[in-house]
Amino acid sequence: MSGQPNTRLSDLFGLAGWSKGELARLVNRRAAAMGHPQLATDTSRVRRWIDMGEIPRDPVPRVLAVLFTERLGRVVTIEDLGLVRHGRTGKRQSGGKTEHPDGVPWAPERTAEVLTEFTGMDLMLNRRGLVGAGAALTAGSALTGAMHDWLHTDPALTTHASRPDHATHADSAGSDRYEAAPIGSQEVEELERSVEVFRAWDAARGGGLQRKAVVGQLNEVGGMLAYHHPPHLQRRLWGVAANLAVLAGWMSHDVGLEPTAQKYFVIAAHAAREGGDRPRAGEALSRAARQMVHLGRPDEALDLLKLAHSGSGEEALPRTRAMFHTIEAWAQASMGKGQAMRRTLGRAEDLFVSGRGPDREPPDWMQTFKDEDLYGMHALAYRTLAEFEPDAAVHAQHYAEKALSLRIDGRERSKIFDHLSMASACFIADDPEQADRYARLALMSMGTNSSRRTWDRLREMYRLTAEYSSYPRIQELREEIRVALPGPRGKGGGARA
Repeated sequence: MSGQPNTRLSDLFGLAGWSKGELARLVNRRAAAMGHPQLATDTSRVRRWIDMGEIPRDPVPRVLAVLFTERLGRVVTIEDLGLVRHGRTGKRQSGGKTEHPDGVPWAPERTAEVLTEFTGMDLMLNRRGLVGAGAALTAGSALTGAMHDWLHTDPALTTHASRPDHATHADSAGSDRYEAAPIGSQEVEELERSVEVFRAWDAARGGGLQRKAVVGQLNEVGGMLAYHHPPHLQRRLWGVAANLAVLAGWMSHDVGLEPTAQKYFVIAAHAAREGGDRPRAGEALSRAARQMVHLGRPDEALDLLKLAHSGSGEEALPRTRAMFHTIEAWAQASMGKGQAMRRTLGRAEDLFVSGRGPDREPPDWMQTFKDEDLYGMHALAYRTLAEFEPDAAVHAQHYAEKALSLRIDGRERSKIFDHLSMASACFIADDPEQADRYARLALMSMGTNSSRRTWDRLREMYRLTAEYSSYPRIQELREEIRVALPGPRGKGGGARA
């Protein structure tokens, strides 16, 4: 018992709206259903958890995580409740400072446990049909401050994972984990191939249809990581976990589960760091930065990108750094910083060109950042800047056209984004006929795509049609868009109007 209030538990308790006696009764009832009928929690014990920082014994933390997850309609982990032993308990640190958000960075041996617990709760929300978007995003600056020193240390596998005498040890990590068992190189190869399948599906059809499958696969990998394999296999497993966590985060972002997406990006950074892949950890953080720009928080995106750049180390290939710069340029464009955006895009192009050649083959997670993606990000940055500098629209059109001419690999979502960038740029450039054409091409493909981000961009383009609403074709277009648009998402989803 710390003697200090557990502010994490207190805050979530306030959101849930229970009385202490009610929570005690719920804990007893749920624990009995989970096979622990002997539990006898009362009001005074709940008070000690909240006001005195007492950490209850297992299974109470797991029971509380389930109850709060169901009540709040979003994933709530033991870490979120401040109920992890041998770590932060959710209290305020000395001097009144606020602790690091979500307990990041957590200890290396906790990564598989956090991963398994979070995915298990996420799957439970899916099964019960809950929304899971009611939490607040952690500020980019807060994440950067929490993770800076951790990411800049020399990456290495965890002590146990690199010790052969622990090769057959299985840890208990998470409430639903099956008994850990060893796997071989063939199984790891199959897992790596599954990542490619999921990645291709996401790029073609959006994140909504396969998100649950990816989360389930990630949960399975978390169980495998409880068994400490030989270092070379353990490192590959951490790579699979990082790739799946990034994909789960990207799919969550794609369907508007923004806090869930951010948590997966942080888990991915931890998993990549466990496997000694600092560039992959930096790329995971760059996804969190891109999410922030989409949600209208470019200043926080820039904070995350600084960490992604510096934390990736010298191992990061030029193409990886080029991708970081394109996101940075988009953030700068969102703030109306045209000169800075142009300089950043210039650096991105130089790095991208310098990264060509057989000796510069990018890792598998960078294979999808091709010429068309570079041009597509150029188009998006210039289209965003055109809101401040209308003359930038012509450059957006130029790059969108270049990107579209190269889109032949079935990544339909990226093509939709390019069509919307082009349509928006055409409206700003006073070319409604061309804008109508590209808007309809986008609209035609969106019905078979489960990406809510494409609808967010369509709403941005729809705003630009108002000036041309007297044109018959644009009148028809506006009506078609109004009919096609899904209902507005709630505050938790983070969509811009």
